[in-house]
Amino acid sequence: MIRVFDAFSGIGGFRSAFERVGGFKTVGWCEIDKFAQKSYRALFDTGGEQFYENIRDIDTAGLADFDLLVGGFPCQPFSVAGKRLGTADERGDLFFELARILEAKRPRYFIFENVPGLLGIEKGRLSKSSLKRFQSWGIAWNGLCMTAPASASRSRENECTLQDVLESIVPEKYWLSETATRKIAGKLNS
Repeated sequence: MIRVFDAFSGIGGFRSAFERVGGFKTVGWCEIDKFAQKSYRALFDTGGEQFYENIRDIDTAGLADFDLLVGGFPCQPFSVAGKRLGTADERGDLFFELARILEAKRPRYFIFENVPGLLGIEKGRLSKSSLKRFQSWGIAWNGLCMTAPASASRSRENECTLQDVLESIVPEKYWLSETATRKIAGKLNS
């Protein structure tokens, strides 16, 4: 069972995917928006989980241990659709809150979701300093974005795709049964 801390949880996009796959247990979550909190609680059984409203207030000493840290921090400071103020925007430093938690808790895995503009903001300073920081902690990170295919609803420049990081040999327990595969294929083809 992979224990997850869901930062910037919104209404639970990451969690929804993990619950569909199985093998994940959310031990805590963080969301500042009151309406998103209400939705998250309505969608998921959050009993017994740690909850934090503001990521800046998390005391990592009291934070439950977890194997996977996920977080889709605000993209407005980095997006080409925004003003691209980077860390000059008050939301632009929230990435460092994820890094602070990552450094303190040292989970086995992490997924940070954002826009490709993050890598080029401030002449790449943020991504370069982050890469050095992660490497000093013994974390391997290629500093690239995984992107949806160009045919997806939001087109992004392809720097790296999910196919580039998928494992070629996967234990059989993670494969769908023939019955489940036919059921899904039937829904896609109808």
